[in-house]
Parts: sequence; structure tokens; C-alpha cells
Amino acid sequence: MSTAAAADDPIGRNQHVAIFTTASLPWMTGTAVNPLFRAAYLAKDGGREVTLAVPWLSLKDQVLVYPKNVTFGLPSDQEAYVRLWLEERTGMASGFNIKFYPGKFSQEKRSILPVGDITETIPDEEADIAVLEEPEHLTWYHHGRRWKTKFRRVIGVVHTNYLEYVRREKNGYLQAFLLKYINSWVIDIYCHKVIRLSAATQDLPRSIVCNVHGVNPRFIEIGKVKHGQQQRGEMALTKGAYYIGKMIWSKGYKELLQLLDEHQNKLSGLQLDLYGSGEDSDQVKKSAEKLKLPVNVYPGRDHADPLFHDYKVFINPSTTDVVCTTTAEALAMGKIVICANHPSNDFFKQFPNCHMYNNSDEFVKLTLQAISEEPAPLTDESRHELSWEAATERFVKVAELNEVISEKALPTPPKPFMFVSSTELMRSLEDASATLHNTVSGIEAARRAFGAIPETLQPDEEQTKELGLARSVSKT
Repeated sequence: MSTAAAADDPIGRNQHVAIFTTASLPWMTGTAVNPLFRAAYLAKDGGREVTLAVPWLSLKDQVLVYPKNVTFGLPSDQEAYVRLWLEERTGMASGFNIKFYPGKFSQEKRSILPVGDITETIPDEEADIAVLEEPEHLTWYHHGRRWKTKFRRVIGVVHTNYLEYVRREKNGYLQAFLLKYINSWVIDIYCHKVIRLSAATQDLPRSIVCNVHGVNPRFIEIGKVKHGQQQRGEMALTKGAYYIGKMIWSKGYKELLQLLDEHQNKLSGLQLDLYGSGEDSDQVKKSAEKLKLPVNVYPGRDHADPLFHDYKVFINPSTTDVVCTTTAEALAMGKIVICANHPSNDFFKQFPNCHMYNNSDEFVKLTLQAISEEPAPLTDESRHELSWEAATERFVKVAELNEVISEKALPTPPKPFMFVSSTELMRSLEDASATLHNTVSGIEAARRAFGAIPETLQPDEEQTKELGLARSVSKT
């Protein structure tokens, strides 16, 4: 469906939806997994043509990013890996397209950044709806076709609380102040609407707060099995408490170990197992060994591993997540969750097994209570709220996919001489702002000054060959 034809299709059926994200499996990060599920469930009913656009890394970057020495010689090999992973977890064929855009890994940011004009990944005749997963990340250094010019509707989905991470760095509050305004600037330029997964993220132009993520269906099935065991009077949850997350201090390990250290005497009956891998693993293990409490530290594993099925209590003190995936997974498995009363956890307040603390004394009280009691049975309604079916329903609603009308299709009434409406003025200011960003992002020295990877205005020869790209001059 062409862009012009799309303007005559306000119902939203047979739309082309292009989902751009900043990571891909086998990197097990939220921006690799959640957009993949979003693509699968949006395409499930066959009413939309869905394309998932993910970064392609050259071999030297794959080695740095992908776990267990998994690498790919061709994009088609990685696509096969992604589809198999998804089908094993959903039990359904993946009815969407996968396209790769060139990316490079920034070791400093621990992130994949786009290379060149990635809007070119989608042909003009299919440029209908664009979903930017992490819109700030995808637009910081964007140089080329303006997203709002290429696509008739651009929806941003904010995954990451970048300001919180930056605040923890040297000169963090100054960096966060600058980043806040840069994020607002680029998102205002490039997105018609923004979905913030929780209020833990910064307020942004034209944004709405709604959790549009679900859990892998495997976790719901695990929860059903455990519920069946409980109904039969079997001992379903025989282990105590655990936490799983990337093992870096900012993922809640610092807060957790501080809480345990302050209240070791009161928590003397607690045994806690920590699972994770990351840059701070050695330091976390050393800190845990200093405690009098039995705190065991293990390498990271898949949360769906049978090892975790029998744990009863999931403790997650992290406040840097926007919506914590592992918390949702633990609830889906029927566990009791102990977490901080924080905007990132607001979605979980509706579940009776989620207990939130406001201070360290409440943390102790709720943890001891959870160890001694059994979780409440999960209802069908609660399971649905956690599912990707419900998340997709919420996404379609708040993104207004069934109500989209192209601005170009609206009639323009005659105006008095020299009359300029506020809408036109705002649009002119936005156009000027977009032109400024496009100009600055095209200057190599300016890009480097703001943290871009050197020489990423165009794909290099290796990626051009691997992706079968033709070198072209960026359109503005």
C-alpha cells in the first residue's frame, strides 16, 4: 500500500507497520526480545503487513555483543536463528518480515547505534506506520530522510530510563540535564506520538504512559503447571528467594546488598540466590561474601530454566528499569514479588502477589512475610493482563492504529491574506528544528562531540557488501 493510498484507509486494515529496534537476538536484552514479540502478535491476525527492522553487526562487533560465541556470516543465518527462537516460545509461525539495517556497537555506551539513513530499510511504497523502539536512541545521530516525511505516522516506544543511568556516572546530573533536553528535541522532531512504558521515564512531547509489553507465553504455561500442582495439594514452590538480572550495580544489586547488610539480624532466616552475568559480577560476589546471610551468586541463566520453577519469592529492588520484564515473568509463574514502590512498578500493583515497600523496614517485613506464606492463585484475568495478546491490544489502542488518518488527507480551508495559524507556526518551527538537527548530524566533528561512533554517516564497505546495499547520497 503506497503512502498516498494509506491516506484513504483510516480503518487501519492492511497497514504496513515497520518496527525499528536497537538490538537483536541472540543478545538477550529487552529491545531485542520485546519488539520481536510485538511484531509476532501484531502480525498474528493477518490484518497488517509487519516488518521488524533490526541491526546487523559485522563479525568483530558480534563477538563483543552476542553470548556463547554465537556469530552469523549472513543476515539470513541470523534471521533463521531469530525465527526458530520465537517459534519455540510461541508455538506459532512468524508471519512477519525481518530486515536488517547496518549498526555498530559502542563499547562506551554498551549499545548498538544505527549507521547511515536507516529509513531506507523500508521502501517508500511500504512507508506507512513506523514504530521506533527506543526513539531517542534511534534518532540521536540520525542523518537523512526525516521520519515524519518518510512515514505518515511515527510511534515511539520508550524502553529505557537513560537519565537514571547517566545520573550514576561521573558528572551525572549535568549529563542528565543535557540529555533530557536532547531526548525531548529529537523525539519532538521525529515522532507523532510516544508511548512511555511507565512514568519512570522522562515526560516527553505528545506522550502517554501505558505498558505495551507482555511476557513470553512460556512463563504463563509454567504458572499454570504450578497452579495445577497446588490444587492437587502438591508442594509446588519448595525453594526460597532469588533475584535474576544483568549483574551490574545499577540493576538493583547495590540497593539489594545494602538492604541485606543493614538488616542481617532481622533477616537471619533468609537464604537468597542471585543469578546474573555482567561487568560487576566479581564485585557483587565479593560484597555478598562479606554478609553473614547465606547469599549465593551464580552466573546468569534463562529465566524460563527449570531451575527457577520452584522458587517462591522473587526480590527485585531495581529502580532503573522502566518496566521490569523479570518481575512480570515471576508474577506469571505464580511467585510472590517483593519490589520497590516506584513508578517503574506501577503496572504490577494490580496483582495480589506483588508486594511493594517504601523503606527498608517495610522491605524486611514483606520479605519475611513472603517466605512464610503461599502466593495467591493467579486468575485468568491476571494471566491475560500479563500476556502479549493483552499488550498488543493496549498497543493498538494507545497507538491509535485503527484510527490513523494522514495529515496530508485533511482538506486545507482558504485562509485570509497573511494569516498564519498556530498549527502552521508550530510546524514551521518543527521543520526548522529538523533542518538544524539534520545539518548538525551530518558534520563528522559534531557527531563525535556528541558521542557518535566515528565514520557512521554511511555503512562501511564490509556492511554494504553483507547487506547488499547500494551506496547512495542521503535524502533530506
